[in-house]
Amino acid sequence: MEEQTNVEVTEPRFEHGHFLLIAGLGGHFTQQTVKDIPELWEKFIPHIGNVPGQKGEVTYGVCCNFDGNGGFDYIAGVEISKLDDLPDTYRWVEVQPQLYVVFEHKGALQSLPQTFQHIHGTWLPQSGRELLDAPEFERYSEDFNPKLNTGKLEIWLPIKA
Repeated sequence: MEEQTNVEVTEPRFEHGHFLLIAGLGGHFTQQTVKDIPELWEKFIPHIGNVPGQKGEVTYGVCCNFDGNGGFDYIAGVEISKLDDLPDTYRWVEVQPQLYVVFEHKGALQSLPQTFQHIHGTWLPQSGRELLDAPEFERYSEDFNPKLNTGKLEIWLPIKA
């Protein structure tokens, strides 16, 4: 049997999300290349605070454009107010207002894949809830520090009402 790292997954809350326009650096990932997402964040970190139209200090990791074969686009980014001045360097995505189930990830960033496995493999099937075909995202608080493991990391999954 495969050994699973135990993760602490708190009881989720349900929230109506508002419209978000997220811009940052992105790429296409598969289950084999998902381990390269931290590298994308390393490239994006120097851009934080310098993205045209940036609103606030919260950062987002958005998964979108799922291809049905385990592949998806991922954007490490920030919320922006408009697309007008956005250079071609950046990828962007619109997140529409809808109902979300929100999980708080506790623990090191390295255990984030286990949290996702728990949500998709255990919580979702047992909940009777259904995911929408829409962007899902990680929301990192303004004070999030992956090296010190401080701040708040939430996982927002769009679900049918």
